[in-house]
Amino acid sequence: MPYNEDRAAWFEGQGLWQHIPETDWRDWIWQLKNRITTVAQLEQLMTLTADEKAGCAHASHKLALAITPYFFNLIDRDDPDCPIRKQVIPRSGEMVISEGEMLDSLGEDAHSPVAGLVHRYPDRVLFLVTDRCAAYCRYCTRSRLVSNAQDYNFHPEYEQGLRYIEAHPEIRDVLLSGGDPLLLSDRKLEHLLARLRAIKHVEFIRIGSRIPVFLPQRITPELAEIFRKYGPIWMSIHVNHPKEATAELKAACERLSFAGVPLGNQSVLLKGVNDDADVMKALVHRLLRMRVRPYYLYQMDLITGGAHFKVDVRKGIEIIQALRGHTTGYAVPQYVIDAPGGGGKVPINPDYIETINEDEIVLKNYEGQTFRYPLRAKPLPAGETGADLGGAVQAVRVTGA
Repeated sequence: MPYNEDRAAWFEGQGLWQHIPETDWRDWIWQLKNRITTVAQLEQLMTLTADEKAGCAHASHKLALAITPYFFNLIDRDDPDCPIRKQVIPRSGEMVISEGEMLDSLGEDAHSPVAGLVHRYPDRVLFLVTDRCAAYCRYCTRSRLVSNAQDYNFHPEYEQGLRYIEAHPEIRDVLLSGGDPLLLSDRKLEHLLARLRAIKHVEFIRIGSRIPVFLPQRITPELAEIFRKYGPIWMSIHVNHPKEATAELKAACERLSFAGVPLGNQSVLLKGVNDDADVMKALVHRLLRMRVRPYYLYQMDLITGGAHFKVDVRKGIEIIQALRGHTTGYAVPQYVIDAPGGGGKVPINPDYIETINEDEIVLKNYEGQTFRYPLRAKPLPAGETGADLGGAVQAVRVTGA
């Protein structure tokens, strides 16, 4: 059934926590302190399926359970197939390890010259600054270290990482991630940004965060002012489904945008969550209305226990085809696979090239129509112009195709 975004009211309110003073509800520290982290807490609020109970029992061995009250309110407690519910409540599928799955599916440890720093691309580094998140996505790429449920014992080494960046002038781009960098205090975050801005060869600072989605209350005026002071700070947020695009998230994104933070979105293609062209179109439209540019659509990484979320790559290509030409170009993300073992992001595109040779490229557009674009310059006979030939020197539709 097509997703109807008009029927999905933009959430705003305290839901099950209506007895809580509004000042507490809007306090991000209160939200963190009152996260749902145990099966007992969950069962006071909803009826778990047998599949979910088994998953929750295993969570302490794989990836901790944690959901903010705000994000829990988005769950449909009467629908076991709720796309929000699937993302944060463990299921028994997490216990099944399938062929090709790895603890470190992107080979980050092999590209880590110092603790907490990944130098996989020539001119940029990934700086892991914490192993904690406001809530834990059940498909997390770094489930080996995030929440420390697997005894990975990750401890960020800020000074070591900063010294490495200072010593390598080829590094022009630093991405802060983790865990979630926005869980750091304002003081710690400002210290990191100030140190990075002081390194002359660092041109580009980015943050990857799901805090605006899980905990929009964290995007305070004070935090926005820090970004304004050390900007431009680019930020990628992580929204997978239109139900996550709430009034609270919209307000948080506007606060960031008005502080000069360019915003992009990275979604993961997830079975039963967003593997549907209508759902994806509703999502990208909402993102644009919140000043967020859809950036990447990821094929899910080969994490251990993630097969129950995996979508056929051909379905992902089909979704991109349903967007390209059928909606605003700004709304179409780049579909990528982060190559297993550390190969980096590889774009996966629908096949729009029919043939290509020295003379021409024959293209197929979003409607399936075929066009020819000449590559080799062929001067026209004397006295003739492109207009005389009906635009023959321009791209023309292939007849009989």
